Amino acid sequence: MEEEEKKPNKVELSELDAEFIRVLEDLIDALIANGTLRLTDLPPQALQKLQQRKKARQRLRDSLNLLDDDDESLF
Repeated sequence: MEEEEKKPNKVELSELDAEFIRVLEDLIDALIANGTLRLTDLPPQALQKLQQRKKARQRLRDSLNLLDDDDESLF
C-alpha cells in the first residue's frame, strides 16, 4: 500500500506561505527592474503592502548589521 501523503499543519503552511511571499516579492522586483511592470500598475493596497514589507526587511537587515562598514579601526 502506498504511503499516505502527510497533510501540512498550520505551522508548515505558514512557513510555506512566507517563503512563497518572498518569491512573489522577488518576482515583482524582477519585473519592475526589466520594465515589464511599473509600480503604478499595482493597486494602491498591493503597493502599500509591498512597501511595508520592504521597509520591515530593511529594518531587519539594518538591525543585523552590527559593524559599521566605514569603521576600519577594528581590523
